[in-house]
Amino acid sequence: MAKFLADIDVMPLKALLDPQGKAVTGSMKNLNLSEIENVRIGKHITLEVSADNENSAKSMVDEACKKLLCNQIMEFYEFKLSPLK
Repeated sequence: MAKFLADIDVMPLKALLDPQGKAVTGSMKNLNLSEIENVRIGKHITLEVSADNENSAKSMVDEACKKLLCNQIMEFYEFKLSPLK
């Protein structure tokens, strides 16, 4: 059994309004950082997976994202998997 580290990014769908990102974008002007725009705010999740192989680990992470970590109506996700040493 091998251990893997999954780095998962969950972000709002590009077609949907991101109120938190919009508020931060507006605040950039107050900080004299008006060159920064179109801020999108999501979440970063890390988790460790024990699996027989990398494909099995990817499948488990994908299932966790679809069933629990990501609301696919409003968000999308992507992840990287790396071996834990």
